[in-house]
Amino acid sequence: MPNYLVDIIDRNAARFPKHEAYRFCWRKNGDWMSTPWEDFASQVNTAAKALCSLGLLEKDTVAICSPNTPQILITEFGAFRNRIACIPIYSSSVQAQFDFIVRDGNAKVIFIGDRHQYAMAYNHWKNNPQIKRIVVFKNEGLDLYDDDTVTIFWDDFVRLGMEAPESVEKEIEGRISRALPDDMATLIYTSGTTGEPKGVVINHSNYDATIAEHSKLLTGIRDTDISMAFLPMSHILEKAWSFFCVARGIPVAVNYDPRVITETIHQVHPNLMCCVPRFWEKVYAGVREKLEGMSKMQRLMVARALRCGKIRNLRYLRIGKKVPWHVEKEYKFWDRMLFSRLKHAVGIPDPNFYPTAGAPLSARICEFFRSIGIDIIIGYGLSETTATVSCFPDVGYQIGTVGVPLPGVKVRIDENGEILVKGPTVTPGYYNNPEANEKAFTDDGYFRTGDAGYLTDDGAIVLTERVKDLFKTSNGKYIAPQMMESRLAENKYIDEVAVIGDQRKYVTALVVPNLSQLRAWAEQHKIPTDDTETLMKNPVVIDFYMKEIQKHQKDIADYEKIKRITLLPNHFSIMNGEVTNTMKVRRPIVARNYAALIEKMYLD
Repeated sequence: MPNYLVDIIDRNAARFPKHEAYRFCWRKNGDWMSTPWEDFASQVNTAAKALCSLGLLEKDTVAICSPNTPQILITEFGAFRNRIACIPIYSSSVQAQFDFIVRDGNAKVIFIGDRHQYAMAYNHWKNNPQIKRIVVFKNEGLDLYDDDTVTIFWDDFVRLGMEAPESVEKEIEGRISRALPDDMATLIYTSGTTGEPKGVVINHSNYDATIAEHSKLLTGIRDTDISMAFLPMSHILEKAWSFFCVARGIPVAVNYDPRVITETIHQVHPNLMCCVPRFWEKVYAGVREKLEGMSKMQRLMVARALRCGKIRNLRYLRIGKKVPWHVEKEYKFWDRMLFSRLKHAVGIPDPNFYPTAGAPLSARICEFFRSIGIDIIIGYGLSETTATVSCFPDVGYQIGTVGVPLPGVKVRIDENGEILVKGPTVTPGYYNNPEANEKAFTDDGYFRTGDAGYLTDDGAIVLTERVKDLFKTSNGKYIAPQMMESRLAENKYIDEVAVIGDQRKYVTALVVPNLSQLRAWAEQHKIPTDDTETLMKNPVVIDFYMKEIQKHQKDIADYEKIKRITLLPNHFSIMNGEVTNTMKVRRPIVARNYAALIEKMYLD
């Protein structure tokens, strides 16, 4: 039997040929175009023939660097039919990252989204002439360089597949028959918070197991659901989830530009969507702002509604108990009067559930959305575990945890508090990197996640910190910076935070304000806002931010509390390496880039 992802497109096309497979919209305010399964299957088979016609062999690799677009899925599933692996690269990558990944992964063909990635691909080819082809998904506004002899556009690529001789089809049939579970499907490079990225090998058997185990755990999916691909498809969570949706026959609406997600979500109304906590933090901040503008009577009504939602959804439904009739009746009233309006305002009038991972999300925010009927499913995983290690089950989840391990995935905690994982979803190792593999696995085959945590009595995982992120003050006290950073993410005046304190006598923080909220506050207090840098240095503004921070650290030990801050006028930069593509802080680089500002906070 071929690997699951090799023939699933054809199987779905045979089962429901006219049903929607995916939809897409190139432009803001454009029309969403739907594609049925029979057309999706035809596109994949054409791409498979085009890849074979380019001279690619079994076990070769191709790189894909593009914003989200259906061509990514078409190319990947076409590659799987050829026993070819795909290397996803973030479209926001810089030249050095791009070059390292393409070269280390030994990619023979590069697929790019548009003119923004073209220069990187062209520059790479000039120094690496072994690249067979560069294929551009979207050629709008793109002029090729005069000496470019390898780049073709997507239409040319499709034509190559359509005009392929019958011998190519027979070759692909042979490749499919030779497919094995340990064939590499994806080579995904970790963004990493330190050091060079490592190529994580994800085999077809890993995806097969992931799809099977998620099907056992996520039993609430409906035939009418549609999922939105919002996170980059180069992110393992979105990639694995998209493959799961394809396997389950769930239509995927592909969001091209993450900057317009607010508009897109109101056009598509997804019932399912993978998110990172930052999405919900922003939604929560917007809802809180509206609530704060209400009258006292209105706020009292909202408080009562939230109490009712919490009782119904968290005290009863969470543990599988029947809701008392009077609680259900009151909840339906508040759902009609308030909760449904909030869901419409977000753009999800008929929510099912929303997998969320990648960083900590505060329990308060999770509880809020669960109370109003937006079921955020908190999960935990890594590229090395094909995304999910654990997630909230339908019944019995515990807020404050990252859920229970997937069926078939074993988790244990070592003597240092590190989470270790073993199972069919775990990578066989890093690509051509035996030294990293030796460090990554225990003698009995458990993968070292690098995350610290513990298991509850019910078997749920509680994350405490990245092992490498834990730091010790000069007084010998251990600090978990992500804990405070996730708390401060709730504050509407704060956009980003990096907590500092390794080998220091107290804890400080670099804070990136939410400029629109800060300026509104400053104008109310007659503080000039024309010069952003001057605004950041204003003692009154700094004092205001310290007071806001104090609200979030009343219940923690004194040695964990942030004592001083520096306000930054600009966000942490992917280009400068200060954050990963998934917006995780690279602490060593932040410490280096802001060394002078950090030292000033410790002068006294």
